[in-house]
Amino acid sequence: MPTIAAISTPRATGGISVIRISGENAIEIAGQVFTPVSPKTAVAEMGGYSCAYGVISDNGERVDDGVLTVFRAPKSYTGENVAEISCHGGIFVTEKILRLILSKGAEAAGAGEFTKRAFLNGKTTLTQAEAVMDMIAAEGEASRKSAAALMEGALFRRIRKTADELALILSGLAAWADYPEEALPEIEDQALISALKKAESELSDILAQYDNGRLLREGVDTVICGKPNVGKSSLMNLLSGCERSIVTEIAGTTRDIIEETVRIGGITLRLCDTAGMREAADIAEAIGVRKAAQKMESSALILAVFDNSESLSPEDKILIERCAGKRCIALINKSDKPPKLNRSYITEKFTETVTISAKLGEGLEELRSALERLFKLDACMGMFDAGVIANERQRLCADRALSTLREAIAALSSGIPLDAVTVIIEEAEGALLELTGERVSDVVINNVFSRFCVGK
Repeated sequence: MPTIAAISTPRATGGISVIRISGENAIEIAGQVFTPVSPKTAVAEMGGYSCAYGVISDNGERVDDGVLTVFRAPKSYTGENVAEISCHGGIFVTEKILRLILSKGAEAAGAGEFTKRAFLNGKTTLTQAEAVMDMIAAEGEASRKSAAALMEGALFRRIRKTADELALILSGLAAWADYPEEALPEIEDQALISALKKAESELSDILAQYDNGRLLREGVDTVICGKPNVGKSSLMNLLSGCERSIVTEIAGTTRDIIEETVRIGGITLRLCDTAGMREAADIAEAIGVRKAAQKMESSALILAVFDNSESLSPEDKILIERCAGKRCIALINKSDKPPKLNRSYITEKFTETVTISAKLGEGLEELRSALERLFKLDACMGMFDAGVIANERQRLCADRALSTLREAIAALSSGIPLDAVTVIIEEAEGALLELTGERVSDVVINNVFSRFCVGK
């Protein structure tokens, strides 16, 4: 494979930029552009895991100074010789150094090509490689913890355990079919069904955790709802830490959906501030109210806001009805004002009720605790440690394996011959090995790494 190079840090002005080179000629190419300051140091003789300070030059002209880090194959990220040049973090100087490296024989790396080489060279599994981008994209503690567990190999081990169980079943079936003259124990259908059901149960558990895990990793789509002037926009601004929504005493100020991503404790919320739920005063407000109702239907979490200083209104009761059966937290706002709200009615209708003052910034800690209880954060953190499915590719593989296992169990129960059942079980095993990346096509591999950033 050719030697490749790319900028591995963001293309923005900063203190330091890193240009990564990987391949058989990586260290040789680095030596053509980098000269150590110490006369005792030669790039070609640098050992793995070593650094040198020096000058980056182009045909004798100084371009910049920086640090060269060398990794020798196979003890590197990609499993190849790797050289990384750390230079000053200006966009122009960084790109000039990259162009210089490319002129010495390196090729521009494609998206995710360094990690792809790590996978192809056996330095990482496919699920671990996918977790690299999850770690880069992590926006909260839940997504970070999930990515860290995947990078450590938690999901691979969990899926591999089930795949090994199927392999053991298949080896027994193969021996029985290939050596009928041998005195092998008769394969009992019920024992085989029991073994398959164990694998089915394991996969069912893994798939059952996917949706909640995905919400916590990617962020919870959250809508703030309530009648006009209950403090929805003030709450949005409080959680956002800036003035994202206009706050006035005039009812109906918010007419469109206003969105922001915030972190509360270990949970990321993708917030939407919506128009007040009431009979609209004009066409524009009516559109906003309709959008608010649509958001309530599609969101994973509703923050239903009520005014502590007013009695429950018909609009409040309609909102409560719309929240029935959904994941909701009732927020009783304006705790700094004399209470008139029937709190007992609210607490009867919602599993989580929090008293806040968006104006004074009070109640955020109580909201954090309610969110963590609602999403069972402690249990989910333990779930992440055990290994959870992280993306749609993995989910489809696991789902295909589960469906095929159920087909095999049904086939056995209906008396279909064992050689036909063996083919079905092989399909299930193949789906699991595709998930781990041990039996996967070039098309799938290329698709996975095409979603990576260049330089990773």
